[in-house]
Amino acid sequence: MGYILNIETATKNCSVCVAKEGTVLSLREYAGEGYAHAEKLHVFIEEVLKEAGITYSVLDAVAISMGPGSYTGLRIGVSAAKGLCYALSIPLIAVDTLEALARQIEVQDGVIIPMIDARRMEAYTAVFDSKHQKIRETKAEIITEDSFSDLEGTIYLVGDGAAKCKGVLPEGKFVFRDDIIYPSSAEMAGVSFDRYKKSDTVDVAYFEPFYLKDFLIAK
Repeated sequence: MGYILNIETATKNCSVCVAKEGTVLSLREYAGEGYAHAEKLHVFIEEVLKEAGITYSVLDAVAISMGPGSYTGLRIGVSAAKGLCYALSIPLIAVDTLEALARQIEVQDGVIIPMIDARRMEAYTAVFDSKHQKIRETKAEIITEDSFSDLEGTIYLVGDGAAKCKGVLPEGKFVFRDDIIYPSSAEMAGVSFDRYKKSDTVDVAYFEPFYLKDFLIAK
C-alpha cells in the first residue's frame, strides 16, 4: 500500500509524518530552542500513526533524513528508524536533508540553494535546479561576497543558514526566503515513495548519517 513513516531530525526541527503513496496523512513537528528530539520523536511517531488510523504493522518502510546536519539530531533519528526497521522487518530509505529543504519551494527558473547553519559564516549547502535535481554536490563552505558567483540567473536561498548571507551577498541576484528555515518530513514523503517503488533502500545494519564534518563539542 506504500505506507511510509518519514523522520526528519537533522536540524532543530523534530519532524515526523506518515504518508501513503507519497501523500502526507499526518504530520507533527516542533522547532523550539535547543534540541527536543529525544523527548518529542517517539511521541510524534505514536501520534501520527494514531491520527492516520494505522498501526506499526501496516508500515511498508521508514525513511530517514540522512544529513548533513546536527550530529546529535541525526544520531537520534537514525537510531529510531533503524530500531523500527529491525523490529518490523521493513526497509530503510535515506533522503538527502538538503533536497528535502529545497523542495519546500517551487520556482520556474534559476536555482535553489538550501543552507543549513554550520556556525559562524559557514553553511552546509548544495545547488538544485528548478526541478529539484541536484546540480552541485553537498559541501560545507564559508560564505563570502564571492560565493556562488559562478551561478547564473536568480538564486533562491532557503534555510537557517541563509540569514547569515544577508549583507554579504550582493542584492538583486539572490532571493531570500525567510519563511523557510528548517527541512520538514513533509517534503520527504514524495521522495521516499519514489525510492520505495524503485527498491532504492539502504542497509539497515551499516547505514550511517552523512555528517559531512567531524563531531565537535561546543565550548
